[in-house]
Amino acid sequence: MSGDTTGSGAILGTYADDLTCFVEPSSNSITDLYNNIQQPTNNVVYSFWSRAYQHIYYTNAIIEGVRASTGIPQRDKDRLIGEAVTIRSILYLYLQQMFDEIPYTSVTDYNYNSKLSKLSEPALLNQLENDLQSAIPLLEDAYKNPERIFINRKVAELLLAKVHLLKGDWHKAELLLSGIIQAPEYTFENDLTKVFLKTGSHILWQLKPANATDATKEYLLYNFTVSIPKTFSLSDQLADSFEPNDLRKQKWIQTLVFNQKNYYRPIKYKNPANANTNEYSIVFRLEEVYLLYAEALTQQNRPNEAALYIDKIRQRAGLTILPMQTPDTMLTKIKDEWRHEFFAEMGHRFLDLKRLNQLQDLNISKPNWQSFHKALPLPGKELLINPNLKPQNTGY
Repeated sequence: MSGDTTGSGAILGTYADDLTCFVEPSSNSITDLYNNIQQPTNNVVYSFWSRAYQHIYYTNAIIEGVRASTGIPQRDKDRLIGEAVTIRSILYLYLQQMFDEIPYTSVTDYNYNSKLSKLSEPALLNQLENDLQSAIPLLEDAYKNPERIFINRKVAELLLAKVHLLKGDWHKAELLLSGIIQAPEYTFENDLTKVFLKTGSHILWQLKPANATDATKEYLLYNFTVSIPKTFSLSDQLADSFEPNDLRKQKWIQTLVFNQKNYYRPIKYKNPANANTNEYSIVFRLEEVYLLYAEALTQQNRPNEAALYIDKIRQRAGLTILPMQTPDTMLTKIKDEWRHEFFAEMGHRFLDLKRLNQLQDLNISKPNWQSFHKALPLPGKELLINPNLKPQNTGY
């Protein structure tokens, strides 16, 4: 999810308009995704798909093994199964948003899995809703570890709220998100310079680097200071889209000049390798809950209530509060806040535009963008192995 050049942040960031790609061009590489000319033979698409399903297999194996165990206390069994189901649901939700119709399995049986057919988006979302509803009672609000590197109940509830939003169940999403906002475990971080420190009480879930003092994946991915980037920079369109005096542009973006041209480096994570003692890769934070909550309220024609949560984020960034908004104009403001708050994080830009039905915005900055690019091609290798996955996605 955080990943390197094959993680969701890089793939979806450059596929949309968050990132400019400087990877050496080659056939079927990430440069094709950047240029929106990807084909079913694309190696990055296949790698993401195959690794996601590999991790889904791991979660299913954990669930089967824990259920069969006679030596694990019931409370621990519940927690482990709840964590595994939630992680599996995250993976499926990313896959569904990236590929539309996808196969679903909750077992490890190879013969069964090798013949799976695709589920429609409504069927898959219904399945995830059922899965998460089963996981939530198994989890507790209290974190197993104070570093918040294990999933708790509120993470599962956040994911379920996302499913509700995708289904248009605004009120159900509102209730879940309101519960997270009111939970005593979480406090809004008012200091912009502390948002990406691992000790924040605004963090719902984060990933710990493999070794002590390792840099986060995000730092390594966007690390260029002495020459033109070799992987990615933030796009000029993103850098130019901030309001004047937005502190996020000042604090979270570094402008570097090479050959009289500006390049924009995300510096949300600041610690290099062998010097990182206070940063983990944040997956979910309270600001996401606020913006989703604002969406749910606005979709129910309550934009003035939504403004309270948008303004909290805007004021932290040094911006003025919003004037009165209609539901349509408020959704535009929310879309802007998603872009400026969550750039270079976990592929947010593509996922947020898709959920808001605003992917046509990419026509402005992506000359090859087509409406069918709302879904990536299914990997051609997978269709050869399992013809039940046919037909290929439209346009490919």
